[in-house]
Amino acid sequence: MAPRSQRRRHKKFSSDAPMIGNPSTVVTPVAPTLSKPGPSIDALGFFSLDSNVPGLSQLILEKLNMKSYDEFKLVVDGGKPASDFGFRCPKEMFQKMEDTFRFCAHCRALPSGLSDSKVLRRCKRCRNVYYCGPECQRSDWPEHRRVCHELGLVALDRLMEWLLVTGDFVLPSGPWPWAAETVQDWDTWFSMRELQLDTILNAVLGSHAMTTLWTSVERPRPEPDVLKGSLKRLLTDVLSRPLTLGLGLRALEIDVGKTGGCTLHVAGASHVETFLSHSGDYNELGYMFPGHLGLHVIMVGVDVATDFLQSTSASSLEPGTVQLSGHRGLYHDFWEEQVETGHIAHPDMVVAFHPGFHASPHLMESWLPTLLLVRDYEIPTLITLYSQQELAASLQILMDLDTHIIGYGANPFTSLKPEQVYSNPNKQPVYCSAYYIMFLGNSSCQLKKVSSV
Repeated sequence: MAPRSQRRRHKKFSSDAPMIGNPSTVVTPVAPTLSKPGPSIDALGFFSLDSNVPGLSQLILEKLNMKSYDEFKLVVDGGKPASDFGFRCPKEMFQKMEDTFRFCAHCRALPSGLSDSKVLRRCKRCRNVYYCGPECQRSDWPEHRRVCHELGLVALDRLMEWLLVTGDFVLPSGPWPWAAETVQDWDTWFSMRELQLDTILNAVLGSHAMTTLWTSVERPRPEPDVLKGSLKRLLTDVLSRPLTLGLGLRALEIDVGKTGGCTLHVAGASHVETFLSHSGDYNELGYMFPGHLGLHVIMVGVDVATDFLQSTSASSLEPGTVQLSGHRGLYHDFWEEQVETGHIAHPDMVVAFHPGFHASPHLMESWLPTLLLVRDYEIPTLITLYSQQELAASLQILMDLDTHIIGYGANPFTSLKPEQVYSNPNKQPVYCSAYYIMFLGNSSCQLKKVSSV
């Protein structure tokens, strides 16, 4: 935590947020460390499903053969549940997964709440949402038609993602053949990787795993270009986070060539950033900065997956390597226990993917110590957001906290994979890390520095 003398009073948060214009070292596994219980984004998200579709969270647990959320969380963290979790074959797995989406998109009825004469039928266009009858589907069409196409992409990507989980879709890798400064967005990245990526995609389309997938889901296999489009979207979803880190390093002018390497902290990390993630996923971050002297990415959050909990030290990194590790706990506690004691290197940049502190007073309360800490210690910070509305609300909060905003806008390395709002399928899909905000220190201090020059 920042020293008391450095903690500044902040303005009361505005209830209305107006839109604002755009201006390899060895690691050793250790036991999880959690100084204080904190709000779990995973748990809040899971139980919020019931606010739109009462009973949906229980339906999900039932289809996954789980007895409680604790068991679900154990699996997400990389553990093994006590119950009979698992599937006998891919066909059963895909069927159970699809069953968790079975509720009427209009009246929110679950299968258990239907009369004997009714059955949930899927929209034939998107193959994603269900209706309990023609009346509900007709009534819902004016709203559903706006998102039907995108939800079709969501349904396809949901199936194709299994190829990432099984390792049958391996992302392109290797040093960039182009000068790093010429790769500014996905268009230039795809052009740079075009030949390598075409070879990979063609191999995946002709693989036994792809055949097994479409045999198991019992639906027509889409055309090759449609499947390639899905694989590309999945690729951007995996690489969006490391390339967004690179965007921050570039824009905030962090010296990646300094002796001892650079340390990056991901505050508020959850299973989204850590479950089924691999060190190789962050190789692109290293290729973005040829000649770097080591990059250490530390995931910190109450929902960090068990496989990411590793012991680290302040020792120097090996030049040219990207090291990943994790710590379970709140970031300001991690700072006091690990950074202030010298066990972990002081961060060169802090990043928060979708902190969501604008969404509720409870989350804002838990994030406030961290926001004040990075402000008062003048740590270059980047946060990502899903939408323009979230961008505006978060900017207002940060300005009320007197932070010095460096820049904000659309992220050129946003995920291109649409994300469905689980319990409200007709809500416009969102894209991970679609927008960013960068800030550094206190705006009052920055004004003093400018006036003294």
